[in-house]
Amino acid sequence: MNMFKPVGAKNEEEYIAMLNEERRDVIETLDALIKKEVPGLKRWFAYNMLGYGEFPYTDYKGNEGKWPVIALASQKNYMSLYVCAIDKNDESQYIAEKYENELYKEGVKPNIGKSCIRFKRLDDLNLDMVRVVLKEAEKTPGLVGAKK
Repeated sequence: MNMFKPVGAKNEEEYIAMLNEERRDVIETLDALIKKEVPGLKRWFAYNMLGYGEFPYTDYKGNEGKWPVIALASQKNYMSLYVCAIDKNDESQYIAEKYENELYKEGVKPNIGKSCIRFKRLDDLNLDMVRVVLKEAEKTPGLVGAKK
């Protein structure tokens, strides 16, 4: 078992329990923040990560399903906060990209990939801006270029 990336968890509780203590503390802190800031986005176990809220999604093969608006994942080398939401003023940009430079504390190099905010420690993130991003995401979930 990888202590950084839980594999084989069957639900949210198992996922969290499989993390090492340091990662568990970070994920639980962000989980509490998400539940407080966007309580309308219900938590669910989504593709071996913690998902919050959902929107309809069609994959590249044409299969329909649901995808989380927000998700938390512990990867091998970092943790990820996924924010699958589009900037309401520019539908070609993800909210995470819009706030790339504000999401991290001063002196921390941003590590954003479309809808993915990567970080190694909770202290890397500007939690005030994370709150802003979460609230915007609740209003405009989706993927850039997705069919409406």
